[in-house]
Amino acid sequence: MINAQTNLVVTSNAFENNGTIPIDYTGYGKDISPNLILSGVSPEAQTVAVLMDDIKHPLFRVFNHWIIWNLPVMQEIPENMPHGKVLEEYGGAMQGVGYGRHRYRGPKPPFGGTHMYRYNVYILDCRLELKTSAKKKELLKVMENHILQHGFLVGKYK
Repeated sequence: MINAQTNLVVTSNAFENNGTIPIDYTGYGKDISPNLILSGVSPEAQTVAVLMDDIKHPLFRVFNHWIIWNLPVMQEIPENMPHGKVLEEYGGAMQGVGYGRHRYRGPKPPFGGTHMYRYNVYILDCRLELKTSAKKKELLKVMENHILQHGFLVGKYK
């Protein structure tokens, strides 16, 4: 159901696509989420979901760090999203279990070279009914037929 006619562009003031993620956004710094600027959002959008993964993890290949859904449609997801299962200040957005927590967990590579982190943003046509105990696999399954657009931003950290 992805709308191929309208591209979703995801950028950030924190780093460029394929650039180095500054330490403040990592587990070695303040461990806060970067802002994500969304351009070209469909007028049919109802909610936004974000998944952030280490896509070059030496043991797990892909390791999820952050899972959030039911964000209201906005031009910019702000920096330093709050911790917690339900974010009332963001329309009841929900954070599932990524990296064992209900919050953003930034890069903190255990070992081995440069890791690549992908911030996937999904524009959806509805609010999702999903428990906060959900993990990435459950979110992807529930979103499956509701994705209007998808865009991403990639950052590196060593």
